[in-house]
Amino acid sequence: MAREEAEETPILSQRLLLSVAEELKLPLLQIARQTEQGQLTGQTDLAAIRATAESALGLIDNYTLGIRLALEPEQMAVESVSVSSVLYDAGQQLDALAKSYGVELELSIAGRFGPVLAHRRGLQAALVSLGAALIEALPAQAEAVSASQLRLQLATHRSRYGIVAGLYADTKQASNEALQRGRELQSRSRQPLMNLTHTSGAGIFVADTILKAMKLELRASRHHRLYGLGTVLQPNHQLQLV
Repeated sequence: MAREEAEETPILSQRLLLSVAEELKLPLLQIARQTEQGQLTGQTDLAAIRATAESALGLIDNYTLGIRLALEPEQMAVESVSVSSVLYDAGQQLDALAKSYGVELELSIAGRFGPVLAHRRGLQAALVSLGAALIEALPAQAEAVSASQLRLQLATHRSRYGIVAGLYADTKQASNEALQRGRELQSRSRQPLMNLTHTSGAGIFVADTILKAMKLELRASRHHRLYGLGTVLQPNHQLQLV
């Protein structure tokens, strides 16, 4: 790791920790309210409580992974990965949370692609963190437009730069400018990504950290007239020729 990168990582981890700590307030508050309501009514929605708790634990796990990959890049094993398989598994992890927010998940594979080179666990963790943040943001965004927007696609398509994997919805708030502004405001604002989410956006920043450790970039992207965030992966040409 270059010296300037080594000096920058602790600062980034501190900023990310602030975002994660702020983000964890919401699920803890939701669990407390759901439990209180259950005590008053005698009916506790255990499925919703479980989904909320698992989402919070997932955020912590992915935060830890992102910092570990940033601090110990030599431990990151790159392998041949099927993007469609990673997207499917990420969707399975997000399913319970999506249902609790009334968001419909869809898997969209635009074409047939060979494997890409990536750290599989890191890529899946980044997509799950990103997906969780967008799921929590969609209901608030849809209130001003229509309930039909409560739909999130886990998708992949080919671009001139490589194979894109990301998450997309029928909203136009995602932009590289908003993302960069959010990075700059991360340690100074409770809502640094106001165009994307009313929360701290920790899931997006966790995904950003994981992808950066993998030498990848989180960027605004489009897929079949939908808008979202994704990353470009490089095909494993060597394996495709075998």
